[in-house]
Amino acid sequence: MPAAKSPEFRRRALDLVAGGEPVAQVARNLGISESGLRRWMAADDVDTGKAEGVTSAEKRELIELRRKNRVLEMEIEILKRASAYFAREHILPK
Repeated sequence: MPAAKSPEFRRRALDLVAGGEPVAQVARNLGISESGLRRWMAADDVDTGKAEGVTSAEKRELIELRRKNRVLEMEIEILKRASAYFAREHILPK
């Protein structure tokens, strides 16, 4: 998988396309795929409000919340197992 490009690089590419240069030519000159540049264009349209969709900031927030949710679910499962283990010890006859 190719390395992620910096936000400045992406902004420069988007500015070149907005300036009237063809997408294929900009992609070729910068050494990136045309489909990747088009994805950046679509994401920029959503971020600037030109198109409907989930913004980049919202995507980052969703990823972070899902990660936290996974951790909390694992913690709950560990606590359930621990409480069941300790409950079983106190119920068994001596």
